[in-house]
Amino acid sequence: NFWTLIKKEERVKMAASVSWSQRWLRPEVYPIFAALGSAVGLCAFFCTRQLTTSPGFTASKAKRATAIPETAQDFKEGEKFRNHFIRRSVLGMKPEIMPGLNSSMTKTN
Repeated sequence: NFWTLIKKEERVKMAASVSWSQRWLRPEVYPIFAALGSAVGLCAFFCTRQLTTSPGFTASKAKRATAIPETAQDFKEGEKFRNHFIRRSVLGMKPEIMPGLNSSMTKTN
């Protein structure tokens, strides 16, 4: 084994000579950073949205006192949370990935 032939002091020196940036800031690692950065960003967005606008989460003591929220305002708040901007913008679209290709392939002569 290569590592058993080298003295312990030299192994420590070799491991310390490679810095973090030399090891991780290389072009072949960029996709990993992009995937992890996107996942962390999406998680932060989802958690922030749930904590700030979700009708199921209440930080105020007065709202927590009501066991089952059934007032008209509670229903409006739930509808507003459910019908957010992205859902409203995608609502009228067909669920197709490539609509032009789909329509050209399904035409009959």
